[in-house]
Amino acid sequence: MTRSDFTAGALMLADARRLRADRARQVADVLRRQVLYGEFRGGAALPAEAELVREFGASRNTVREALDLLRAEGLIERCPGVGTLAVAEKYPHGLERLLGLAETLREHGEVANEVRTTGLITPSREVSARLRRPPGEPVVYIERLRRLNGLPLSLDLTYIARDLGEPLLAEDLARNDIFVLLERIAGQPLGLAEVTLEAVSADPHSAATLDAPRGAALLMLERLTHLADGRPVDLEFIRFRGDRIAMSGTLRRTHP
Repeated sequence: MTRSDFTAGALMLADARRLRADRARQVADVLRRQVLYGEFRGGAALPAEAELVREFGASRNTVREALDLLRAEGLIERCPGVGTLAVAEKYPHGLERLLGLAETLREHGEVANEVRTTGLITPSREVSARLRRPPGEPVVYIERLRRLNGLPLSLDLTYIARDLGEPLLAEDLARNDIFVLLERIAGQPLGLAEVTLEAVSADPHSAATLDAPRGAALLMLERLTHLADGRPVDLEFIRFRGDRIAMSGTLRRTHP
């Protein structure tokens, strides 16, 4: 075999591995949805490998790589003598309505709030500008760990305008969503919220608080909420455990 033949063979092997990896991701994407939202959720058994091979028209190695991807995500377990079982569930968090976490997940269990820090702080210029407050004016800061059915779900860092935030501190923050309390204190409903969603790595503090591996991917939701009259009053930075929450919404294409 010549050197060029060897190089060509190595390239063909690399291409084959890449194509198999691509195909494994495609299979994993379909199975992931079935595990989280479809017929395999809630501890159901997945079909045997041979059946998945037939269904997807893929090789056995490709199917095994796809299952390995889901297992690495903590969604399935492969149990000898039993088969492959769905073991994790992500809770849906819609992005179409402005709701507090307890309102959003009321059908999925009990949301409990551990209030870790509260008080007046002097915010950064960025926070003041977002809340349209004069530089140096104190705002109320609230840090909460949110649990769903006893499991850590999110770490919420919240900045609230002082005139609404100080009365809020006298309320039962452990048992109520801030949105519900804000509307009562303000005497008007909330209006709209500006939302940014991105993935961030878990810093040591967030990882320890959420009982997640350091460096794990978290979903960071930044939300600036306004009253119905347009005034911004609540700026939140919410870190969700990405393995326990799924963001969803319905998008409509508009035409000029």
